[in-house]
Parts: sequence; structure tokens; C-alpha cells
Amino acid sequence: MAKPPVIEPHQLRHALKVAAVTGQSPMRDVALLLVFYGTGLMPNEAAKLVVSDYLKADGAVRVDSTVRAEIAFNGKPRPLVWANEKICSAIDDYLAYRLAAGHGVTTAPAAYRGLDPHGPLFLTGDGGPFAFTKRVTVAGAISYSCESLTEIVRRLHQQAGIEGGNASAARRTFAVRLHRDGRSLKLIQELIGVSSLSAVKNLVEGDPMRLSAIVRGVI
Repeated sequence: MAKPPVIEPHQLRHALKVAAVTGQSPMRDVALLLVFYGTGLMPNEAAKLVVSDYLKADGAVRVDSTVRAEIAFNGKPRPLVWANEKICSAIDDYLAYRLAAGHGVTTAPAAYRGLDPHGPLFLTGDGGPFAFTKRVTVAGAISYSCESLTEIVRRLHQQAGIEGGNASAARRTFAVRLHRDGRSLKLIQELIGVSSLSAVKNLVEGDPMRLSAIVRGVI
């Protein structure tokens, strides 16, 4: 199976500009794009994040958070770091919009910026939680997928003209960008939660920027 494409910074900037002026929930969509590209989260995980995964009770950002075991794709907790100013600013703008719209508010307005700490961090355009689709394999194994959020991310790429862009591309791009910055495979493995270093190596291999740099210097 072909790897998802690596999305370059100028492509993401364009996608963010388009997302900001289209769709049912522009502030949410901008925040979602930044979260996927800045954390390596998968759609199911993002849909299961709750407000208290991002905020402390006093309303401050929970910088050192966790992808909890119960929401992680592999059932194992891993670090979730809310330290990027662009990501946090976009989420903050979205949460302020939610409060003004009365989406997921709490009866204790002094805590968690007036939002329900146990409610989803990201909501549908109508202010409800994202739905999950149940799947049963031939062997009887049951799984759930958030197809609506997956489709939103695919659409955000499509409307920006990014071929093959989706949540998987954002996840691979997150890993590749870390690798370009000289981060170790071990650190990347910890942040995206894959099972082995060889899986991380496979994810970051074939970086188009690295390949172009190599070819450029041949002659």
C-alpha cells in the first residue's frame, strides 16, 4: 500500500486559509487541521478528546496532557503536548465560539472556561458529539470508527486542492517534520504511539524533501 503524502508547509497554510472561510464551522475546522498536523492524532482519538484533556479547571491550557489509554488507538497512553502557540490559539478561538453559541456549556461557569470538562473537545457543526460507526469483522471482532470526522478532514484537504490529503497524511507529515528537525525515532515513536522503531522508520522514509535535496546535489 502506498504511503500517505507528506504535506508541505505552504500547502497546509493554504488549507488553513481555505478552511477559515468555508464550511459550517470554520473555527473548528482550522483548529482540527492544526491539531492533526501538530499532534499526529488519529480521527477516533481526536473525536474522543474531552475539554479537560486540553484545559485545567482554572481555564489554563494543560500543556503536558495525555492521550488516555481508553481513547488511544492501541489502548496505550502516550504524551499529548499542547505547547504550540498556533494550535492553542486556534483551539482557544474555537472554545470561545462554543461558549458564545452555548455548545457544551456547564452549570459551573467559573471552571473550564464555562465548558463541560467531560464533554468532547470538538463538536459537530450543530454542537453535538461526533458519532461512531460500529464494525464487526468476519471473526467477530468489534471496532468503532468516526467516519464523519475522517470525512471532514478529507474534505478540508480536497477543497484546498491537496491530492491524497487526509488524517493519515497529517499523521505522517507530523512524523516526517519531527524527523527533519533531527528528532530521534524513539521520540517520534513515543509521540505517535506506533509499535516499533521499524514502523517509525518506514513512516519517515521516502521524505520527498530529503530526496530532492539528494538529487539536487548529484551534479
